[in-house]
Amino acid sequence: MGLHGHLHRLQAAAQGQRQQALHYAPRALGGLWRAPAAALFPPLVILFLALLAGAWQGIGRERRVVISPLQRIDVTSAFLPSQDAPPGLPEGLHPQTLALRQAVPPSQYGEHSEALMLTSSYVQPDAATSARRFAGEEAGYTYTRTANPTVTSFEQRLAALEGTQCAIAAATGMGAISLMVFGLLKTGDHIVASRSMFGSTIKLLGTELARFGVETTFVSQTDVAEWKAAIRPGATRLLFAETPTNPLTDLCDIRALADVAHDAGAWLAVDNSFLTPALQRAAALGADLVIHSGTKFLEGQGRVMAGAVCGPHDLVEEKLGPFIRGAGFNLSPFNAWVALKGMETLHIRMREQSRHALELAQWLQTHPKVARVYYPGLASHPQRALAQRQHEGGDGAVLSFDVVGHDAQTLRTNAFAVIDHCRVISKTTNLGDVKTTISHPATTSHGRLSEEQRQAAGIGQGLLRISVGLEYPKDVQDDLLRGLGGL
Repeated sequence: MGLHGHLHRLQAAAQGQRQQALHYAPRALGGLWRAPAAALFPPLVILFLALLAGAWQGIGRERRVVISPLQRIDVTSAFLPSQDAPPGLPEGLHPQTLALRQAVPPSQYGEHSEALMLTSSYVQPDAATSARRFAGEEAGYTYTRTANPTVTSFEQRLAALEGTQCAIAAATGMGAISLMVFGLLKTGDHIVASRSMFGSTIKLLGTELARFGVETTFVSQTDVAEWKAAIRPGATRLLFAETPTNPLTDLCDIRALADVAHDAGAWLAVDNSFLTPALQRAAALGADLVIHSGTKFLEGQGRVMAGAVCGPHDLVEEKLGPFIRGAGFNLSPFNAWVALKGMETLHIRMREQSRHALELAQWLQTHPKVARVYYPGLASHPQRALAQRQHEGGDGAVLSFDVVGHDAQTLRTNAFAVIDHCRVISKTTNLGDVKTTISHPATTSHGRLSEEQRQAAGIGQGLLRISVGLEYPKDVQDDLLRGLGGL
């Protein structure tokens, strides 16, 4: 019989004793003054049990106390790995399997879905153990700013997908980039980066880091010779590129840039947010560090923000780990859990959304009001051959296109008209969602850049960026047709 069955049986017995006591109590109390001591014992016992039963039922009515099986367990060890936990995963699993299975072991309760550990700190078994854990002499959780089981699961899963030794999670994608540059670089160091990167990345590298004495030289995304020429011997510590870029989908040759970086004694970092490890394994191609905005395709439904840096132990854990634990760029457990669950469908989503994006890009190429389409899956893309070498299973879900127009003002008016006529596609700057989104980069993602910086990045007033989702493809085409047809 379970715990609740025992409680029910106890209450029933107490109720019967209470009724019996109420039947005999008047006569017992009426003759109390003349009864001998031995005769008083049975009615007093019955009266005591009646009062106890009444108190039990009163508590149940007034406070609604329910005794849970959890109250019978030593909760200080509730979230330690179970003695009955299954053995670790075998070697050689496909990334699609790791996207569902890689995580910290389940707790002693044996939950099947990874647990969400919402806590700021952890109870220690004793002072000596606490001292060892805080000193780093013994493994164990102490404070969520330094480590959390849910966040650890997210980090382990992403590292497994990227094929790196470890990963460290940050609150956002830009937080991950900030963690990388502030954790690795110092005053006097030099960066070489693509001039066609995400607007906030250009702003951080070109403006904010300069205040700390770290200079950045921006070069052509596609010209390896220009990257090599920008190296400053003894000063250049980092080469950083997105591939594909946001929003023009330019690619960089990861293997070639890795050779340039390593010949100069520098690191190569690649932002893999657009393709994720489902479509591109940047570390296997030579990147030392792989950056992710988990806000995008990793999470997949636009619900939370997340970021991460993946790489070898000596860079990620030894250099970036101490910095993030002090600086507090950490990913929250809840956001980590949402992203962790999103990654379970990563491979299916990325391949299907890539298929939809290619279909939309091919359709846009045929429209007379579209001047140019940017998508690496198109035969017309200038780096199509490189895409075929670096990408696996698709070319991503982001494309951009220029509308027609004879001057900057007309281009902007026409671009705005396409956006404003959309009734299915979401008018928002986020990307990576299963819902298709559209934005005007010149006034949103790259709006904080100077006109000179925007021109250098190729961001014109007629450019529109689309992150393709999972809607029926023709519905998305018809939505764009409403705006394009009126130009």
